Amino acid sequence: MKIVDERIRDYICSLEPGQEELYERIAEDARARDIPIVRPETGALLKTITAAKQPGAILEVGTAVGYSALLMASAAPERCRITTIEKYPPRVREARENFRRAGKEEQIQLIEGDAEDVLARLAGPYDLIFMDAAKGQYLHWLSRLLELMAPGAVLFSDNVLQDGTVVQSRYAVERRDRTIHSRMREYLYQLKHCPLLETAVVPIGDGAAISVRKGQGEPI
Repeated sequence: MKIVDERIRDYICSLEPGQEELYERIAEDARARDIPIVRPETGALLKTITAAKQPGAILEVGTAVGYSALLMASAAPERCRITTIEKYPPRVREARENFRRAGKEEQIQLIEGDAEDVLARLAGPYDLIFMDAAKGQYLHWLSRLLELMAPGAVLFSDNVLQDGTVVQSRYAVERRDRTIHSRMREYLYQLKHCPLLETAVVPIGDGAAISVRKGQGEPI
């Protein structure tokens, strides 16, 4: 199942002016090795939100090879500091090397470890949080993310429509995917019904949820 007509997606991507050669090489290499990185049209939306928000502090959950962190760094003000979390050692090493090659070592701090453990000890607050890690854990982490968000902060959750399967009955998806399917549906419900958030679910890439923290208050 496709979320967006492929011709429309291809046209949108064709409008992109391109980016730094290093970033292009990082993206091409990751896709050639089937390493999950943000899709081009989703990356453009992420950069646009970063540019609009002009955050002072960004948190990313799920670094992979560092591509999306670099995209955000390219659109954020120089004063912005980015914290990104990754637990897979080979990707940690590769991401750090990519940050070094891009000259972003001072701006981007990569914390190696399990996201749940790292999130528990972070202080925040963050003006922008990009969620692109284990999809089955989004719901579990939501309460903690709300604690880390400054009033007016943006939570950008990627891959929330699961290639369109999220709209199907749980019995229509593969048995091994049913837990993630049910958790993602519940996550989207919580985002839309949380009194502390204003959320739009956008059918772009593999689906993105853009949530804004309304103000002070207790997490769900």
